[in-house]
Amino acid sequence: MNLVEHKKARFDYEVLEEYEAGIELLGHEVKSLRAHHGKLEGSHVIVRGGEAYITGMSVPPYQPKNTPKEYDPARTRKLLLTKKEIAELAVFEGQKGLTIIPLSVYNKKSKLKVRIAVARGRKKYDKRAVLKERDTEREMRRTLKDE
Repeated sequence: MNLVEHKKARFDYEVLEEYEAGIELLGHEVKSLRAHHGKLEGSHVIVRGGEAYITGMSVPPYQPKNTPKEYDPARTRKLLLTKKEIAELAVFEGQKGLTIIPLSVYNKKSKLKVRIAVARGRKKYDKRAVLKERDTEREMRRTLKDE
């Protein structure tokens, strides 16, 4: 079950490859995400020094009055991936026109995982084509259902 989702990701980007990663969080951040608080819009993944980090992800405090004063909701968080996966992501990050974005945060047993994707940004005309394709598919399903 998705706790937090980047709803427009598949519309704004063409997803090429997906990965599952663990994420290093503080205790109150875990509680906040499990309560479906958080925002993935505008965030992306960077690879530096053989490690992957997610930047721009906002996790508001679970209980604002009990949160430490120096807490930053948009801090950079470390992603937990294998060395092989990090090497693959570093290659993708170096290619022009590709970006690594988070798609969703979800539960897997008792752990929180992040689904990240290597993606290529869509132009405005590509987005229009996706909308048109979606509408025609919906119409086809509707006519088949009526028969």
